[in-house]
Amino acid sequence: MADIRSLQDAVADLVHNGDTVAMEGFTHLIPYAAAHEVIRQGSTDLTLVRMTPDVIYDQLIGAGLVRKLVFSWGGNPGVGSLHRFRDAVENGWPRPLELDEHSHAGMANRYVAGASKLPFAVLRGYRGSDIPTRTDTVSTVVCPFTGEELAAVAALNPDVTVIHAQQADRAGNVQMWGLTGVQKEAALAADRVLVTVEEIVEELTPRPGGIVLPTWVIDAVSVVPGGAHPSYATGYSTRDNDFYQAWDAIARDREAFLTWIEDNVRNSDVRDSEGALTR
Repeated sequence: MADIRSLQDAVADLVHNGDTVAMEGFTHLIPYAAAHEVIRQGSTDLTLVRMTPDVIYDQLIGAGLVRKLVFSWGGNPGVGSLHRFRDAVENGWPRPLELDEHSHAGMANRYVAGASKLPFAVLRGYRGSDIPTRTDTVSTVVCPFTGEELAAVAALNPDVTVIHAQQADRAGNVQMWGLTGVQKEAALAADRVLVTVEEIVEELTPRPGGIVLPTWVIDAVSVVPGGAHPSYATGYSTRDNDFYQAWDAIARDREAFLTWIEDNVRNSDVRDSEGALTR
């Protein structure tokens, strides 16, 4: 059953040095507050997994906490490159970054296999691509019924998955709605699950297209209003487009980035289990 606890305590308990960590969320519900707590606590040598690593992973990579990235697309949405990501790949700053690149379909199927407790998933994909020559997590399999050769992708089972959602009830059941991406699959594939939420409610009211994750698949729920900023949470906030534009200049310069991280992450406020500021 999920514990409702402070983000600080949840990250300390669930995210360890050397872990494979998935932080999912597509366009909205991106768990920035949790990522910032990981930076504050200095969890390092991480393998980060995300279908669309954007600014959230640019920050973690620039902070020097990441040794490997498993992904299918990377960029600052609507703006351009991730400069901390590029600096790590091209120059090894602040440390070299190993890459395991996939297609969107491949990543989604890897999560599905992990959630299904299967060793791999099968799809029609990667034909004409050199990706299979660059990773040991893509292979082929021959269908025993038709003889067709198909792509096979190894299951993804993160040590911990972190997601943001709109609501949880006091028993630790979580509901999210809007663009939900692969959050459900990433959570079900993981050994440990942390969910930050906008609020605790007495009862979850079903929403059209909503997804409910039951308390028994979640380890910790932390109340973090605005925890998806600068992305958004449908029904609670809007996307901070100005931040994404501003990030381009911040991330281009190493010193500007380090100053931003110190001022806005390492020395910023955190919240307790009820969402109140503690520092």
